[in-house]
Formats: sequence, C-alpha cells, structure tokens
Amino acid sequence: MAAEDRAGRRGEIVAAARLWIGTPYRHQASCRGAGADCLGLVRGVWRDVYGHEPEAPPSYTPDWAEAGGEETMAEAARRHLIEIAPEDAAAGDVVLFRMRPQGPAKHAAILSASDRMIHAYSGRAVVETPLTGWWRAKLVYAFSFPDAGE
Repeated sequence: MAAEDRAGRRGEIVAAARLWIGTPYRHQASCRGAGADCLGLVRGVWRDVYGHEPEAPPSYTPDWAEAGGEETMAEAARRHLIEIAPEDAAAGDVVLFRMRPQGPAKHAAILSASDRMIHAYSGRAVVETPLTGWWRAKLVYAFSFPDAGE
C-alpha cells in the first residue's frame, strides 16, 4: 500500500475514534453515543473503518485480567492487528497498558497524535487526553490496524 494511502487510513482511524468522544463508559459495551469500554471503543472504530468485527469477544468481568493473569487482550490484538514496537506507535495505532506492574495489559487506547490518545475512561466517558509520562510508563504493547502500518 502506498504511503499516502497508509496516512489516509491512519487519519480515517483517528477521525472515527474522535466520533466516539463523549460516549459514556459502559462495561462491555460498544455502541457509539450509548456506551463503550476501552475494548468497545477499539471494536467500534474497527467496525466504522473496516465493517464487521473479525471476532466477538467473550463476556468478561471488570477484573478479568487479574483473574486469569494471561495477556488475553494482547493475544487478541495479535490475531487481527500488526504488532509494532511501542516506541514506534503513531496516530491511528492501538496501544495497550499494564495498569499494575505484574499484571497483564488491560487498558486500550487509540493514539490521536504522538502525545495524545482516545480511550474509554472508567467512570467517565470516551475522552481524548494527553499521553502523559504516567501513561507512557504503563504502555507495553502497540499495534497498527491492517493496511495502516509502514
């Protein structure tokens, strides 16, 4: 794919993610304007950009990551996205965060710029926030959407 097409796809992903801003936080939801969690946001942007989701997630509890201890979110991302080095992540890429030092990655966001991200914030809504040092320290995986990579 030509570089211009990849840049266009990245712009399309960011634009789609921004349409979700203000969507209330709802565990396991993925409905723009009605409710989404962090995974639901990524799923919804996939649908907006590519059409049908490649896989339906199983039901999960708020503590799903701690209960299993496996890298379930990263493993699912690897099935459908292209893994890249976290330091190479750019606008339009999905990033995953490890919220506890020994825990699995359990929070997802879509970068809107090298220093900003869009994510579903528990107890609030889908927001666009700075990718601060606090978040960067927890960033452990990054993925490009299909045909948006280098």
